[in-house]
Amino acid sequence: MTLKAIKTRIYPDSEQQEKITNNFGCCRFVWNQLLSMQTTRHDNGGNYVSEFGMNYLIKRLKAEYPFLKEAESTSLLHVSRDLNSAFQKLFKEHHGYPRFKSRKFPKQSYRSNSVNHNIQVVKNGYLRLPKLGVMRFKGGRKIAGKIKNVTIRKSFTGKFYATVLVDSEIQPLKKTNNAVGIDMGVADLMITSDSVKYPTIRFDKLLTNKKHYWEKRLARRRLQAIKEIAWDQHNNVSEPRELSDFKNVEKARIMVAKYSEKIANQRSNYLHQLTKQLVMDYDVIKIEDLKTKNLLKNHKLARVIANQSWRELRSQLEYKCAWYGKQLVTVNSRKTSQICSICGYDDGKHALDIRQWTCPQCGTSHDRDINASVNILNA
Repeated sequence: MTLKAIKTRIYPDSEQQEKITNNFGCCRFVWNQLLSMQTTRHDNGGNYVSEFGMNYLIKRLKAEYPFLKEAESTSLLHVSRDLNSAFQKLFKEHHGYPRFKSRKFPKQSYRSNSVNHNIQVVKNGYLRLPKLGVMRFKGGRKIAGKIKNVTIRKSFTGKFYATVLVDSEIQPLKKTNNAVGIDMGVADLMITSDSVKYPTIRFDKLLTNKKHYWEKRLARRRLQAIKEIAWDQHNNVSEPRELSDFKNVEKARIMVAKYSEKIANQRSNYLHQLTKQLVMDYDVIKIEDLKTKNLLKNHKLARVIANQSWRELRSQLEYKCAWYGKQLVTVNSRKTSQICSICGYDDGKHALDIRQWTCPQCGTSHDRDINASVNILNA
């Protein structure tokens, strides 16, 4: 059995939207209360409270703040689990210290466990969720298998999504007895050892004019709104306005978010198509272990490299290979483009503008990227 997350878009009515928003607020309140408690204990020389200790504190918070009882109970338990995980990453992996959450952040989410079949597809196109009841949903895949939990999320554009985690059986794909080496590039997204080049599609450039149109208006409207807020404060207005009170600012912000979301969805869809094709065609896939953080220091190529989403590509290959019984191998990318794949001669470092070179020892003419992918396959 394999865990699989299925993302669906849900269409709650006004009453259900209000319940979801209240649940966001309860989870955010509990997070901030627990984080404040942990910080105070640390400042006073106390020990860190574990996940189970925080679960007991949540019961005390419910007694002190009755409005927390309106939230879905297991969603509050996930808050303590997430905060515990954040502190574990701080201690073991030296990640940043957990931050307090703001109600002004437009992207909100909470997670609920499946208990006594309170999460289920009641009929075609309708989903039952805890504390919310039945609502219409739309998804690209059928929800099949044992449902473990669901994550309710609101996007920057105001859309609601439910990501359902199911425990289902995935049939392995047929073996092809083929192996491939993949070199990551900028002009071409991927270059395989079979001399196939998958092109880079600049989705950000396809919508750049429409997005920039609303970005300029958002900047102007936000500046004007800030001036009006300052005027209210200077004149001691009884109820000073906030930035979210200006409808024209909110409209421009949503339009910018919509174009950003569309670019991200197009890029993700393109990567899913490529990775699924690779997993179907090959049993062993070898890719280079790139340090994207170091490459982004090159400010001339940083935007293009970020657009390639190499980390997302690798993540998709990792879980799809695990699902379908294939093997993914990461290879050190050092000198893969400067060593001859025929005789092994090291021709030294080449500038980025040199795409073709000839081996001085065996006389073989190489395409830089294809030669690198062959070296990755042979590594």
